[in-house]
Amino acid sequence: MGVRLVVVDDHRLHAEALASALKLRGHRVLAAAAPVAGAAELVVGRAPEVCLLGTAAPDVPGVFDPVVRIRRERPQVAVVVLGPVPSPRGIAAAFAAGASGYVRHDERIEGVERALVKARAGESAVAPQLLQGAFAELLHPSEQPDDEGQRLLRLLTRREVEVLVRVAEGEDTRLIAVGMGIAPSTARTHVQRVLMKLGVGSRLEAAALAARTGLLDRALPGPRGAS
Repeated sequence: MGVRLVVVDDHRLHAEALASALKLRGHRVLAAAAPVAGAAELVVGRAPEVCLLGTAAPDVPGVFDPVVRIRRERPQVAVVVLGPVPSPRGIAAAFAAGASGYVRHDERIEGVERALVKARAGESAVAPQLLQGAFAELLHPSEQPDDEGQRLLRLLTRREVEVLVRVAEGEDTRLIAVGMGIAPSTARTHVQRVLMKLGVGSRLEAAALAARTGLLDRALPGPRGAS
């Protein structure tokens, strides 16, 4: 028997694509919506068996707050998180909030489907390799386990770092363009590249990630506008 579920993602197209794929496999999708922040309201209103919650930033503080509310107000609803492989703390945060499962965002639809069925049955739905990876890192941490900011910084060019600084300061596309002496369309492209490289879906998430990891504190010194 198909699972009755809602699909929520920070990207509406992702949510709708997942919903379509699951419908074709015989599941009843009550709603497909964005963003993740609205997941709790949707679940409370629709009362599905499972909520499939997709996020690009499982390590961002507060991202699993909707899961906490779902478990409080609809404890019979299982939540399966779909996202990138985070740090062990990211996986722990999902389960601490009340999630019943965690599935890689690049998992085949058959794997997602298996997780939904297991979660509906009250079982934990997490791939063994995710748990193995988490335990391995916790037992044998890398030399710089908290140096995520430095790792992310290496993904960005100097100009993209400047764009991220301005995003974190609350500047919109027009102000970024004026401040950097570039066209608004170029500024918009820079912002999109920063979001893509950081693996986040919004400027707010980018600013939160930069603050949490200390990325901006690690930025190379130098005047704004350097190439």
